[in-house]
Amino acid sequence: MNQRAGHAGDPTHEVPVLIVGGSLVGLSTSLFLGRLGVRHMLVERHAGTSIHPRGRGNNVRTMELFRVAGVERAIHQAAATLADNHGILQTPTLVGDAGEWLFRDIDPGGGLARFSPSSWCLCSQNDLEPVLLDHATGLGGDLRFHTELMSFDSDPTGVTAVVKSRETGEHSTIRADYLVAADGPRSPVREQLGIGQSGPGDLFHNVSITFRSRRLAEVVGDRRFIVCYLTSPDADGALLPVDNRENWVFHAPWHPEQGESIEAFTDERCADHIRRAIGDTSLDVEITGKAPWHAAQRVARTYRAGRVLLAGDSAHEMSPTGAFGSNTGIQDAHNLAWKLAAVLGGWAGDGLLDTYDAERRPVAEATSARAAARSVEHSHPGFAPPPGPGGGAPQRGILNVALGYRYPNGAVVGTDPATAVVPEKLVLTGEPGSRAPHLWVRRQDERISTLDLYERSLVLLSDAAEPGGWHECATRLAEEMSLPLASYRVGSGTEADLVPEDGADWLEGHGLAPGGAVLVRPDGFVAWRSPGPVPDAESTLRQVLTLTLALR
Repeated sequence: MNQRAGHAGDPTHEVPVLIVGGSLVGLSTSLFLGRLGVRHMLVERHAGTSIHPRGRGNNVRTMELFRVAGVERAIHQAAATLADNHGILQTPTLVGDAGEWLFRDIDPGGGLARFSPSSWCLCSQNDLEPVLLDHATGLGGDLRFHTELMSFDSDPTGVTAVVKSRETGEHSTIRADYLVAADGPRSPVREQLGIGQSGPGDLFHNVSITFRSRRLAEVVGDRRFIVCYLTSPDADGALLPVDNRENWVFHAPWHPEQGESIEAFTDERCADHIRRAIGDTSLDVEITGKAPWHAAQRVARTYRAGRVLLAGDSAHEMSPTGAFGSNTGIQDAHNLAWKLAAVLGGWAGDGLLDTYDAERRPVAEATSARAAARSVEHSHPGFAPPPGPGGGAPQRGILNVALGYRYPNGAVVGTDPATAVVPEKLVLTGEPGSRAPHLWVRRQDERISTLDLYERSLVLLSDAAEPGGWHECATRLAEEMSLPLASYRVGSGTEADLVPEDGADWLEGHGLAPGGAVLVRPDGFVAWRSPGPVPDAESTLRQVLTLTLALR
């Protein structure tokens, strides 16, 4: 990292990207940038990663991203304790057999394997963050905990920030080309920029209580739930296992809008509430920690202000039901990382970064609305939504939200701008703006998913049987335009670079006819496709690349 003398003798560091915030989204940004070889610095005011078991649900799309980034296996190892917890239970008491399962298995029948090489993973934030930290550091990231952003100034060529070590008190000046603000829902960076927010605002408030109970496992029995919503009118709450043995988390409703203080949640009150909610007044309960939290529905009115970009909770807040917020934030980071790498690497125009807002903000708006609706369905403790039509209507599953969301506008060509961001049904058949289809293929002697191809470059897939010149054109344009553009011929003949497993029809799966081609971005989303051959493949592909990468 470049270093020179700063103002008043303070050291000045020069780095392409400065990340502010070292929680899930900041660490994911560091990981994804590190995988792409982008030098960066991360500053986080806390001394280390999260110590509280929260934010545990990692959906299938997030796990796909972690798979390609090389950390999926390590995350599953970190999550081994809760590997057999699957369902969501709703019941007035845990004593006896009352209540109902909202669902018993997140992937009944294993149908998800048709769409993805990955699966959902229950890994608490305090277990996940150390994995991300370890891998991000191993990739060369300069991650500085106990370091606080004091101020920053943005200009047309970059950002100048002053940070302070909370250990030594030393100030440093950071000069970065871009700043990524992953600094939480009360983001000081967003506030300084004057970026407003849309949405209904606060939804409800809870106190997260960690506690130890040895006998609770006997009460729970073999009910291995992700979360249990306890609905007793005088003691509602949400119970979450930490180790299925003696460590647990309980979310209790809190009503500061009625004048209730956090200090009112004494250990005695919390223990009594937990006993009554569970239905066993003699249960052993040892309170080990308490932390207030606020659920809200807000989305920033823009994700970009010049050289500063918002990600995660600084860009959007949403109800925790379904863990949509953390997953949306991690997916923000992935979308942004390849675009920063492309612009900093000189193979895309700065306008590509405008597509970050155009793509991710509508996803947050649609997803936050679904998260709030799901909180109604699950009767989340403390949430009393305003009366209105359809507020509590059951949701028809979440795969279309987690995996099927679209980018009707952005770094895509050939989309319908009026397409719904979250479709009613899960459709992954190669339409521009959607996540590219998953297909098992053989690459020489290696079995991979097509999703494994998408990380460090654009990828063109074309028909090996009737190539139509796509492969040759892509090879020439990659050199002519100085682009990381990989080209693979798919089929069963000797010319094929990728051979679909079990004779799968990859053309049909990608919405192509013989001689067609599909261009996939480094984040695994389809940028464009040609259903069949065209008269001038090279001219067509050059124009698509130019539009996608904002090269003029």
